Amino acid sequence: MSRLATAVTFVLICVIFPATLLAQKRGSGDSNRRQLSGTVYLENNKPADHVTVELHSTSGSMIAPGTTSASGSFEFYDLASSTYALTINQLGYERVEVAVDLTLTSSHGITIYLKPLASKSPSAASHSTVSTHELSMPQKARDLVESGKKKLRDKDPQGALDDFQEATSTAPDYYEAHYQVALAYLTIGKPDDAEKSFRKSIEVSGDKYGEADVGLGKVLLDKGNVADAEKTLRRGVELSPSLSRGFYELGRAQLNNKKIPDAEKSAEQARSLAPDYVAVYRLLANIHLQEKNYAALLQDLDTYIKLDPDSPAGTRAKQMRDEVQQKLAAQKPADTKP
Repeated sequence: MSRLATAVTFVLICVIFPATLLAQKRGSGDSNRRQLSGTVYLENNKPADHVTVELHSTSGSMIAPGTTSASGSFEFYDLASSTYALTINQLGYERVEVAVDLTLTSSHGITIYLKPLASKSPSAASHSTVSTHELSMPQKARDLVESGKKKLRDKDPQGALDDFQEATSTAPDYYEAHYQVALAYLTIGKPDDAEKSFRKSIEVSGDKYGEADVGLGKVLLDKGNVADAEKTLRRGVELSPSLSRGFYELGRAQLNNKKIPDAEKSAEQARSLAPDYVAVYRLLANIHLQEKNYAALLQDLDTYIKLDPDSPAGTRAKQMRDEVQQKLAAQKPADTKP
């Protein structure tokens, strides 16, 4: 199976990390190339984390997929001078398509709001509980938080940070504002300060605000502190059991800790909460690759292709699926015992 595993690993890297191809272009000095960036928000002005943003040509063909960060931001690099369309198809939300004109210059600061469909998801109910707590905060503090969110959308993270910090000074027990401080620090590129603010949000809430635990866990995981990340993420999903992102990050931590069965269980829970969460199938593909469970790996690829069929990553997934199927078929006679 070693040759198959090697081949699968090589191709999976292309499927799981398609954005690296774009990232390598950032250093390009060609003034005729364009950049495109923006932020996606859910209801209550919450950043939309791990939402797939597709970049299409005017003819409708997929150019590249992107995934939003924890702060809801997305970026595309090294684009030709032309017009494009940004498309988002997120489960539970109305489809979004935004026209973008890059014929003269790059475009930064695009803001996209996802509107929920008529039926509400379990996560919407948890947000309403959080909103009840926020309504108990002083009006001045709530106004500052709303002002900060607007500044984040307008690509003024420092101004947003100032507002969020003033809100926490006005209402020290406003743990949602401490959480927003952390998101602003992440946007600025200060993960250490973000970690402190996530911890402050957890402390002020009495460790009952799951989103802060998930945010802290992700920061710890990205910094390589896998053991503490897993512990924190476990607490996050305990507090927010309907937050698919929490189970996804927990699965990542468990995979890094070589806890393959636990990672698979967490990934499957994330999938059950958000079946169209593309990143989950990348995680599952990694897990099933570690397990050498190639039948399950093929199922992961099939689902990935259904969700993202026309992107470059989707095309690579199709190629990978064909290659794995061929190799499995070719090795069957050799594995048969007399």
